[in-house]
Amino acid sequence: FGATLCVLGLIFGEWVNRYFNFWGWTYFPINFVFPSQLIPGAIVLDVVLLLSNSMQLTAVVGGLGFGLLFYPGNWPMMAPLHLPVEYNGMMMTLADLSGYHYVRTGMPEYIRMVEKGTLRTFGKDVAPVSAFFSAF
Repeated sequence: FGATLCVLGLIFGEWVNRYFNFWGWTYFPINFVFPSQLIPGAIVLDVVLLLSNSMQLTAVVGGLGFGLLFYPGNWPMMAPLHLPVEYNGMMMTLADLSGYHYVRTGMPEYIRMVEKGTLRTFGKDVAPVSAFFSAF
């Protein structure tokens, strides 16, 4: 179960980094910078290696499972931010409300350029398309 132990160590180090660097020094909101959840994908990697005893099959099938489970594994942390709230007579999500209240530093042109994105051609749901193609 090497992948799971490595991922647990990585996530522990990322939480230490997020807490001390983002919250401790700059007071950046911690719910904006939480690390990605990698444990479900690591468990799939370990199970495929345990059942197949083949590194090549683990690289192909386990990597496919790791990529496909990345978005659903992070959904429990992101789902509360998509709840609707009413604020000053307008309906928006908690993520939008947090983004409006926390002032981002940067030039408006750069922020507009980053927010454009090229995956918008796939329609509204970009994350499932990204998760599917990450498996390759």
